[in-house]
Amino acid sequence: MGSANKSSTDRKARIEEMRRAEQARERRNRVLTIAASVVVVAGLVVGGVVLVRSQDDKGSDTAAASDSSGKGKFVTGKDGVKTWEGKLSRNHVNKAVKYASEPPVGGDHNQVWMNCNGDVYTEQLNNTNAVHSLEHGAVWVTYNADAKKADIDALAAKVKKTPYTLMSPMDDQTDPIMLSAWGHQRTVTGASDPNVDTFFQKFVQGEQTPEPGAACTNGLSK
Repeated sequence: MGSANKSSTDRKARIEEMRRAEQARERRNRVLTIAASVVVVAGLVVGGVVLVRSQDDKGSDTAAASDSSGKGKFVTGKDGVKTWEGKLSRNHVNKAVKYASEPPVGGDHNQVWMNCNGDVYTEQLNNTNAVHSLEHGAVWVTYNADAKKADIDALAAKVKKTPYTLMSPMDDQTDPIMLSAWGHQRTVTGASDPNVDTFFQKFVQGEQTPEPGAACTNGLSK
């Protein structure tokens, strides 16, 4: 009888010990689960913050305008050509850019250039695409409503036969006809002004070109 009672007591003790061990395992598992959950939640929070900041940064890249010309000014030489003294940034951006001059002569620009293989456009261009053409060594001929039709036609004929040039109207420029290259610009009196040929000879793929030999085709054609 005493042996049976002892056996029963031992069995109960083993069962109790097993129950305590199981409860201990359950407590450990709960602690590990909670800890893992905290890590996962923290990771999601950090990831969410990074994603939001990244989206905000991208939004600012696509929406905010900037003056990419930096600090500088035009200095006019004895030959009448204005040269920009100051750094002209060359970043590719997907936003509107506020340039220091109209037409601009450099600065941040769209990653896609305007075709400038003697291309003549009859509508005003997006400055950010045309500036990319200047980076490739193009000369950009622009005119406003005060320009004479005969001069426009003669300049268009010259542009069409000159690689690395383009031409378009520019409503907001101060003078009727202007010629622009990367970092350089001048006004001319008309198509017969000898300064037209001089400017073309010096600046079409000239020494000012940041990317000499870069394409003037396979870009935008408006």
